[in-house]
Amino acid sequence: MEYSSKLIENAVEQMAKLPGIGRKTALRLVMQIIRWEAADIKALAESLRVLPEQLVKCKQCNNVSDTELCHICSDKSRIDELICVVEDMRDVISIENTNQFKGRYNVLGTLISPIQGIGPDHLFIDQLLETVSTWTEGEVILALNSNMDGDTTAFYLSKKLAVYPVNITTLSKGIAVGGELEYADEITLGRSIIGRVPYKLG
Repeated sequence: MEYSSKLIENAVEQMAKLPGIGRKTALRLVMQIIRWEAADIKALAESLRVLPEQLVKCKQCNNVSDTELCHICSDKSRIDELICVVEDMRDVISIENTNQFKGRYNVLGTLISPIQGIGPDHLFIDQLLETVSTWTEGEVILALNSNMDGDTTAFYLSKKLAVYPVNITTLSKGIAVGGELEYADEITLGRSIIGRVPYKLG
């Protein structure tokens, strides 16, 4: 593809790095952006520029945050003895959008995947285990994708949590096998949270 401007070509190259964005779509996006007011383009660029400089991981739940404690962990109205374990920030957003969960989160950061060389040591779980070790009762929801990696991770976590006085639950089967939480509609996901069931090994 020939470009009349090296600046446009560079912008398209960067935009095309996004997942699901081909070069034609990237070009359409860039052409739309250059029609914006200069101030709006600068605001977009600035919002992206500060991400690597200012984003951190919440020390309590490992969610992406711009403060030491994310706004969920800082919210004193949340139920302390109810933790939902998810893979990443996208799952937190999906569950929060249902307005059906009032507990806290533990963001693993990844799922166990032997094929990709990702093992248990890659999971953010030390804080989770330290927290539940202080409970006399509580509940941990394993809200992981219903696929091989999610099932493997859930099995591993259930074994680690079994020694603590917690109820281990999982989402009800409103989520299709092989499905990912971020693509579930809010009503289905909300019902799956409300109708969560005890996690069973094997």
